[in-house]
Amino acid sequence: MCGIVGYIGAQKAYPILIEGLRKLEYRGYDSAGIALLDSDHVEVMKSVGRLQQLEDKVGEFVPNGTIGIGHTRWATHGRPCDLNSHPHSDCTGQFVVIHNGIIENYQVLRSWLIREGHSFRSETDTEVLAHLVEHFYSGDLKQAVRCVLEKVKGSYGLVVMSEKDPHRLICARKDSPLVIGLGVGENFIASDIPALLKYTRNTLILEDGELAEVTRESVVVEDCHCNPVEKIIFYVEWDAISAEKEGYEHFMLKEIYEQPKAIRETLRGRITADGLVNIPEINLNQEQIKKLRKVVVVACGTAYHAGLVGKYVFEKLLRLPVEVDVASEFRYRDPLIGADTLVIVISQSGETADTLAAMRLAKAKGSHVVAITNVVGSTVSREADHVILTWAGPEIAVASTKAYTTQLIVLYLLALQLGQTSQLISHEEIITITDAMKNLPADVDSIMHKTEALKEFTQRLSVWNDTFFIGRGLDYAVALEGSLKLKEISYIHAEAYPAGELKHGTLALIVADIPVIALATQPELHEKMWSNIKEVKARDAYVLAITTEGDEETKKEVDAVLEIPATLPLLTPVLTVIPLQLIAYYASVSRGCDVDKPRNLAKSVTVE
Repeated sequence: MCGIVGYIGAQKAYPILIEGLRKLEYRGYDSAGIALLDSDHVEVMKSVGRLQQLEDKVGEFVPNGTIGIGHTRWATHGRPCDLNSHPHSDCTGQFVVIHNGIIENYQVLRSWLIREGHSFRSETDTEVLAHLVEHFYSGDLKQAVRCVLEKVKGSYGLVVMSEKDPHRLICARKDSPLVIGLGVGENFIASDIPALLKYTRNTLILEDGELAEVTRESVVVEDCHCNPVEKIIFYVEWDAISAEKEGYEHFMLKEIYEQPKAIRETLRGRITADGLVNIPEINLNQEQIKKLRKVVVVACGTAYHAGLVGKYVFEKLLRLPVEVDVASEFRYRDPLIGADTLVIVISQSGETADTLAAMRLAKAKGSHVVAITNVVGSTVSREADHVILTWAGPEIAVASTKAYTTQLIVLYLLALQLGQTSQLISHEEIITITDAMKNLPADVDSIMHKTEALKEFTQRLSVWNDTFFIGRGLDYAVALEGSLKLKEISYIHAEAYPAGELKHGTLALIVADIPVIALATQPELHEKMWSNIKEVKARDAYVLAITTEGDEETKKEVDAVLEIPATLPLLTPVLTVIPLQLIAYYASVSRGCDVDKPRNLAKSVTVE
């Protein structure tokens, strides 16, 4: 998500910090800031918008400090603005902090600090860290940071600087990457390797729970128990472009592999210790929920396909009828919605023009509007009644991957929260589902290690100009997303069908060896699905089945199989989409297409 840089040495820090942040712009951000220690005084400069706006704001009056930290922010707590930008400082301005991640208990800590006399200037969770350092400081900056880390819950990659302790930077990591670059008489800190490559290729990569004290001449790393850690120097051989992609050939592949982390971040803090759901952004009460007569999901493209999964989930768990509409069609059919309707709008960017128009119509008709988006401060997030952020982090590739899976996670959580508040779902059922959801990141990660079978199938697939996806129930909803991914980036014509519809015309298109991808993960539909697979096999199609581990019967019917870990049937869409994303990726590579920037497509569609 956000970008972190730090420098301590003999050179002027400002140009090094700006250059480092520029190398991290690919990560996406909405504001930027730096803090320099000049003559034992901390000077903080920050601005909403691009780096150039920060540079323009600083102008010619650049402090001459040789110690500094910098940050590009992707908003999670508080809208993008100067005050919410990093670095954040304490009441005195003597301690400054930059931070990636989420402090889950920041509201509790903020309330406590206010009672202790601290004054806050921003809406962010990060500012809590600066005030905590001030609170615990008693002459040793490292010890103060140690005390802070004992108080906070959540994820962090953070760097702390202070005029009280002007000869070192303290940094720490938990679930958010930090890298230290080693120089001669100088050292560097960054959230990602590209920020360091102009200055050094010798790096130390911090692990979870580690804290580092960085001076001009040394780097001392300790574990969470204050024990020294001997780090192995990692020499970076990548070029700068490869480094931005963290060694992956394309951003899309990087983002596919980031999905376990993205799912963890979206779940973080939203499942309580006793397994129930906590989404404070949704404040519909029991009476309001019980008055709802239907749910309408409105979205475009990949987000629309997430909504189709949501339809199955909401109807099964809440027993409410659900309509899923393409946003560009919604306004023009004079939809029957009102105060008894919950309208869920889904938009990765929060700026999708058709979705915005649909949301405004729903509000005008008096419906309750919940927005699911990835971007704090976006138009959708500002105008909806309730907003749930996916916390997927920026997507650089045009074809969406981790945005889709995190949208699914939010839809599950939203359904559970509504059912929990209205008592339509028992606590036992909620706990069963949330327990399984906690395992999803590991389940997704395990699928990433099964790519050889997919690569072999994709070699067969890539020479064809047509492919079919079939599935039933939730599998059909995911098949639609798999078909879209393949079309978007490989330019192979692909169609997704409810498997039972094959006999109503589609079988005319099935010829010998044509690739068919069959999703078969829903136990109550297995027998029906086997029958449909046999129909295409009888026409000599080549069938790859995606099914759950231990499904021996489906294996007998197909030419190739990829097994996903067993989970609750309701949750399988999060897993079945992963191999479909990889199939699309490998097909695109095999056909020599531009994976990250497919022709004629844009990441955010802001026109109707």
